[in-house]
Amino acid sequence: MILDEARRLLPDAVALRRSLHACPETGLHLPKTQRQVLAALDGLGLDVRTGRRLTSVTATLDGPRDGPVVLLRADMDALPVAEATGLEFASRNPGVMHACGHDAHTAMLVAAARLLAARRDGLAGRVVFMFQPGEEGHHGARHMIDEGLLAGHGREVGAAFALHVTPGLPSGGLWLRPGPQMAASDKLHIVVRGRGGHASSPHTACDPVPVACEVVLALQTAVTRTVSVTDPAVVTVSSLTAGSMPGVIPETVALAGTLRTLSHETRAHVHEVVTRVAQGVAAAHGATAEVSIVAGYPVTRNDPAFTDFVLRAAADAARRRARPRAARPGDDGGGLRLRPRRGPGSPRLSGRVPARPRARARSRPALRPGGHRRGRPRGRDRLLRGRGPAPARRRHRCGCVMSELRIRPAASGELDRVEGLWLEASRWLASKGIDQWQYPPRRGAWQRPSAPGTATSPSGTADWWGR
Repeated sequence: MILDEARRLLPDAVALRRSLHACPETGLHLPKTQRQVLAALDGLGLDVRTGRRLTSVTATLDGPRDGPVVLLRADMDALPVAEATGLEFASRNPGVMHACGHDAHTAMLVAAARLLAARRDGLAGRVVFMFQPGEEGHHGARHMIDEGLLAGHGREVGAAFALHVTPGLPSGGLWLRPGPQMAASDKLHIVVRGRGGHASSPHTACDPVPVACEVVLALQTAVTRTVSVTDPAVVTVSSLTAGSMPGVIPETVALAGTLRTLSHETRAHVHEVVTRVAQGVAAAHGATAEVSIVAGYPVTRNDPAFTDFVLRAAADAARRRARPRAARPGDDGGGLRLRPRRGPGSPRLSGRVPARPRARARSRPALRPGGHRRGRPRGRDRLLRGRGPAPARRRHRCGCVMSELRIRPAASGELDRVEGLWLEASRWLASKGIDQWQYPPRRGAWQRPSAPGTATSPSGTADWWGR
């Protein structure tokens, strides 16, 4: 079984991941990372090539029979973040850390190359393993494409797949959805320009600081009032830089942030709105605003057919029934965005939260077509399921669905008929001396009347109907 073979490779993959984690590198040039990847691929019989302008690695595996060309991709670069985890394999490079999981991505792709190389005789087609530097804003994939990644091995790549671990999902599952999977990521820079002066005399100056603050607030309002919730956008101003002295009103304030969108139309709309709002708010206060938006990665879209293919392949490998696990579209950027626009692909998310013991769920009997549970009815269920008077039996034929003591008519016009049937059933109960329970049920439970002889009007069903 392929999963058994993969489990045998797990110790080596963990060791490689920890080794990569201890020596992180940023940008397009990752010489130490590249050397480790090349050493890990050595001896697998792959056609390995390295980049000319960046430290990328591309390895090709050919099967004995003709077939499609599929690309598997992993990013290798780290982030300029100081690590304070205290782990024995923590970063030894001050100010740099594998905080986005790219060390795990690289180790997993190396393990995939080893697994597929051992099964070479059963492959039909070609697999291209893409180890990409410069994913964190350096457009490493674009540089690799320019160097002939997609057609440099003599055949055009037909589909691309990537995997990204995420700390917000439980371990052991693949989470993906057709359509937008990861948002477009653009950088925002705004310079609000006023007129400097002394802090004791703001009326003689044009203070850009409150203007910049109003710009930040106005951008949040503009997004919520001009962008549909079904095609959302995020505008975050994460940096505000102004002045250097407590007693001096600065001349300029610099704002910086990011724009995240899930469609090309909303992306263009947000660019226009941000520019218009910033300049308009500044003009209202006699200041000016210079807006600069640097376009980043476009929206990553999963091809529907390949998304279904991934789900079926994962279910087949695990020998389990495929259950779509649709993650919400991610707001994080990703360098594979350049790839799916040239062909189908399916980036997906892999949970990295350790699985916790789950309480054994109580089994519940299946519902029959009429809405009833299998098994012998007990107590008051016998009446509702037709084991009592004839009026209760007719409840099936009038289209009601009864489950957990809740009566739900198939259509609103059945309301009067159901209540009429209940009154008939109530009379039968009274004739048998059963008068301690009262209609209607609330939240699935029958209620005892507050006082003997209290009756409930049929009009009192409004607060429970349809729950």
